[in-house]
Amino acid sequence: MPQETISATLLLQNALQASRISKKMESRLSVHGISMTEYLVMQSLSQDAFSEVSRITLADHLGMSASGVTRLLLPMEKNKIIEKVKNPRDARQSRVRLSATGKRVFEEARVTFEQISSDLACNLTQTQQERLVELLEKIQ
Repeated sequence: MPQETISATLLLQNALQASRISKKMESRLSVHGISMTEYLVMQSLSQDAFSEVSRITLADHLGMSASGVTRLLLPMEKNKIIEKVKNPRDARQSRVRLSATGKRVFEEARVTFEQISSDLACNLTQTQQERLVELLEKIQ
């Protein structure tokens, strides 16, 4: 059986770790009535550059399909976490943004997310965490 390259091992370990982290986050974020993926949407929409975007732009940013984002956003819209906004340049395409309720839920969930993040990264120094972020950003 051939041995995996270090790059394959790196990406496998990263995917497995992401899955484990997501599972832990899901459990804790559920008290806010949201999933990890919904948190990622809310976090993206809370950024100035993405505060009001098309579903396609959001899908690209999150690494999801446009149809996957549409399915994800439907219950978020129903629960008044996000709202549709007409696109002034193209009436056929709507944009989405966090609603007032969504902003409140996100701020509450963000506190939980920060606490979990601190707990999970407690064995790394601040410098190690910064270096790891820097290295992960280099993976294309």
